[in-house]
Amino acid sequence: MQKVIEAEDSDLFDVLAYVAFASKPIAREERAEYAKKGIHTSFGEKQEAFLVFVLSQYVKEGVDELDLEKLTQLLNLRYRNSITDAVADLGQPDQIKDAFTGFQKYLYAPSGGVVDGIE
Repeated sequence: MQKVIEAEDSDLFDVLAYVAFASKPIAREERAEYAKKGIHTSFGEKQEAFLVFVLSQYVKEGVDELDLEKLTQLLNLRYRNSITDAVADLGQPDQIKDAFTGFQKYLYAPSGGVVDGIE
């Protein structure tokens, strides 16, 4: 379906929005740029750096990188297999999980990354 509407670099979300509402698909790279605005204002410097890394993986590999089951793999990749370093930088496991799931709202926010009045 993504190929049919020439949206190979977009998410399934965009394909469905195109089919249902004739909305122009947005490429993952553009979504990631929108999300960076929200991440910058909502997270600390070290969390922001990790989440920007996650966004780069999302752009490169696709939406599956945002699955909670990928979090440990992403932490290992970013922190060279040292979860201890990840916890030292990002906080306790629950805080890391909350940041990982929480930033994702900025990917699909209307108006270029604005969520809850935050730009």
